[in-house]
Amino acid sequence: MAQGHLERLSALDVSFLTNESSSAHMHVGGVCIFEGPPMSYRDLLDHIHSRLHLVPRFRQKLAYPPAPTGRPFWVDDPSFNLDYHVRHSALPAPGSEELLRRMAARTFSQALDRTKPLWELWLVQGLTRNRFALLTKTHHALVDGVSGVDIATVLFDIKPVPEPAEPDHEWAPGPQPSGAQLLAKDAENLLRTPVRILRRLERAVEHPRTTVGQVSEAAEALGEVGWNFANPAPQVPLNVEIGSHRRFEWVRGDLAQFKRIKSALGGTVNDVVLAVVSGALREWLHGRGVRTEGLELRAQVPVSVRASAEHGELGNKIVAVRAPLPVYVEDPVERLRACRQSMGGVKDSKQALGAEVISRLNDFAPPTLLAQAARINFSTRLFNLVVTNVPGPQIPLYVLGRELEDIFPVGFLPPNQALFIAIMSYNGGINFGLLADYDAVDDIAVLAQLIEGATAELHEAAKLALADATAPGAEAAPASAG
Repeated sequence: MAQGHLERLSALDVSFLTNESSSAHMHVGGVCIFEGPPMSYRDLLDHIHSRLHLVPRFRQKLAYPPAPTGRPFWVDDPSFNLDYHVRHSALPAPGSEELLRRMAARTFSQALDRTKPLWELWLVQGLTRNRFALLTKTHHALVDGVSGVDIATVLFDIKPVPEPAEPDHEWAPGPQPSGAQLLAKDAENLLRTPVRILRRLERAVEHPRTTVGQVSEAAEALGEVGWNFANPAPQVPLNVEIGSHRRFEWVRGDLAQFKRIKSALGGTVNDVVLAVVSGALREWLHGRGVRTEGLELRAQVPVSVRASAEHGELGNKIVAVRAPLPVYVEDPVERLRACRQSMGGVKDSKQALGAEVISRLNDFAPPTLLAQAARINFSTRLFNLVVTNVPGPQIPLYVLGRELEDIFPVGFLPPNQALFIAIMSYNGGINFGLLADYDAVDDIAVLAQLIEGATAELHEAAKLALADATAPGAEAAPASAG
């Protein structure tokens, strides 16, 4: 995979840098809980060191041209120190999961040092029931959620006995570029822009019918994005000025239960997830004194546009679509039906294409315009919160013989968005990670309980529907998608 020295950041990756502030951090990660006693710190360092050549980006840092004419570059860090990036800590007795969540919240409240490679990993000992944890923390400019599952190969094995890593020559960083060299490289990239545009024009002339169709489709897509701006997200307590401190909660779920719900009531697992989130937020808003009659929240749902041939590559190739969350619907079955219908409309619409068109246009934009475009992407005019559902491996994973028991994903908070709900399935489970602003959502534990309640409510409805469907003379159950 291409992760070379002096490689230029993509436009989208730069947007994650330009959006970052002292209160809105742009790193993501996870809390991984393992069965058994922890490995020694030195053994973990040796294990990571043996795999680092598989992800060269983990030994690279940012380098900026002297003049702000273009995007920064990834360059090898000659001062790379693995001990700095891999931290060692322990929970105080009694080592509860609540203490682990508090530690994760504090860890994710601190920005990454931009003068070094943009990642950290924490080995946390002292968890109850003879367990330990690994906290991963990586800047969004380095890796996106969909590709991030593949990067876990740096740590994880599919067998208890780790496979020997491919032999790697002693790493030698590339020569550090001078300011003049960075400026020259930047100018070289800028000079290529007219060539790329000319090639597109040549293809347009050679294939006029295809080009007309593509232009028409792109215009329709951009029109849908414009319509979304004309119909803003509602003002709710989730959209306030945020600080730098975080709270973190999680909810364990059973993937088979979610599949039973979608099989009995129709839709997809993702539709069920959105219905559960909608039901929980509905009750949470009621607890805040917010009326939900006629209220529909808007969730930013990241969608990967990475081609199959690009699977496993670093760098972000994602766009965002706006998914309605029907908190106005009281009945859980009707709420799921509303999510199913609205997501079907999103998939049939040109939202994702429109976002991708904007993303491609950004390839020719200077950093100042990229910053503006990035602020538009995370604008509270479009979205109330982010909800992302990442499919993980359905087989057990191991690190140095210790089995991964649970993984709870951790998102990030854009400006004026106080809640991020990340969901990840793994080995038969489906876990929710709730990251919130410390002050704006001080009742994050209540929201976690409401997610459990909304799931149970839908499951009961599914059991009733299944019982009705299997009764003598009953009609067939509703068809469900994958």
